[in-house]
Amino acid sequence: MLVADEDAQGRLDAWLTTALEGEFSRSRIKALIEQGAVSLKGTVCTEPKRKIAPGDAVEIVLPEPEDAEPRGEDIPLDVLYEDADVIVILKPPGLVVHPGAGNWTGTLVNALIHHCGESLSGIGGVRRPGIVHRLDKDTSGVLVAAKNDIAHRHLAAQFADHGRTGPLERAYQAVVWGRPKQLKGTIDAPLGRGGGDRTKRAVKREDSDDAREAITHYEVVERFHEKPDATALASLVECRLETGRTHQIRVHMAHIGCPLIGDSDYSGGFRTKVNVLPEPAKTIAGRFNRQALHAFLLAFEHPRSGEVMEFEAPMPEDMRELVDALRS
Repeated sequence: MLVADEDAQGRLDAWLTTALEGEFSRSRIKALIEQGAVSLKGTVCTEPKRKIAPGDAVEIVLPEPEDAEPRGEDIPLDVLYEDADVIVILKPPGLVVHPGAGNWTGTLVNALIHHCGESLSGIGGVRRPGIVHRLDKDTSGVLVAAKNDIAHRHLAAQFADHGRTGPLERAYQAVVWGRPKQLKGTIDAPLGRGGGDRTKRAVKREDSDDAREAITHYEVVERFHEKPDATALASLVECRLETGRTHQIRVHMAHIGCPLIGDSDYSGGFRTKVNVLPEPAKTIAGRFNRQALHAFLLAFEHPRSGEVMEFEAPMPEDMRELVDALRS
């Protein structure tokens, strides 16, 4: 429920767009009003141009989203392991995990449906069959999917537990700007929505309404172009997740002053840092067009045999090139 303040005036659709801080476009707000999803002073209003006045109560009820059922697509998969219960793949950068706004085709889910056929678990929902965890579009690395309902429940429980009582383990390699003050440490900082952008995350106070526990353990593996004062231009860091929030490593590393190289969302203030790098690192880092993050290790308990399975994937070529250039 929203209540118009003393300065409220103009059209209902325009006022709602501003009041919701850009969460929806004006065209989307207009469509919702015309569909009867908005009430003005307790009565459904279907006229976007209706005038708003100070003190008016406005309620918006969003309709449940209708999941579009994805179809199988013949997209190549780098399969590390597969049996009747699970499939472990090496996800390349640039591949979206599951369909969503702007990415209804060409996703890992589309590839899995084609590869696995009718065996793919549906517990994850129509748009996320078999998916028990995810990697950002531009993050590479090891990912496991379930091929039946029993495996899905078992794996989902392990990821929900975050490995606190079981063998689940997730480790990442990240190339970051600078060097953390401590070479080894833990970042315990809750995450929530980042301002008006629904896709971004930010560190929040614990008492914030949308704050969710987020814990990352990190260790500096290598420092590049280290100076006498113990600072460095860049570092290779290994991160292990105790929780699995959206963009967790990216936000946490930026929070301690070491954002990932190539991260367009969280390293804006560091873009000019590339100019202080010597060649060829300057050129390679300057053209690196994704966050330098790779999920190199994944361990979990097999849902049928109980065996602890561990998979490691080498650093992808673009990150290897970046690291080699920083070493030179």
